[in-house]
Amino acid sequence: MRTERFGPVNSAVAANEEQRSARSQNPLNSALPLQIRIAQRPAANRVEQLRDLADKLLKETETLARDKAFAEESSRLESLDFENGVDFYDEVQKFETGLIRLALDQTRGHQARAARLLRIKPTTLNSKIKLYGIQY
Repeated sequence: MRTERFGPVNSAVAANEEQRSARSQNPLNSALPLQIRIAQRPAANRVEQLRDLADKLLKETETLARDKAFAEESSRLESLDFENGVDFYDEVQKFETGLIRLALDQTRGHQARAARLLRIKPTTLNSKIKLYGIQY
């Protein structure tokens, strides 16, 4: 293995000290070295970073959509008329149907993965899909 020296070690240490003092004086300068390092990376690495960022954004969007669906379901439950009575089994069916649709949407219709998401057996999921007539 070959090593090269680009200058005296003392000058590199002095340059680092100058950068630190400049960063501590002006917080806007602290982002500058980070931008330079990113610009010097190979293009393939930047593409991987963009792909990872896109995946994270997609997962966050899916999570927000699920949270919104659960919030809507929760607000619907608050508006039930308990004075006149509630059909428990009908409400359970509506809730199960919503959960199953949500899991199927999340897995793009793949029943085995949706069953794993719901932590039920695939045969149970399939029978509920048939029982409730769920279209996906």
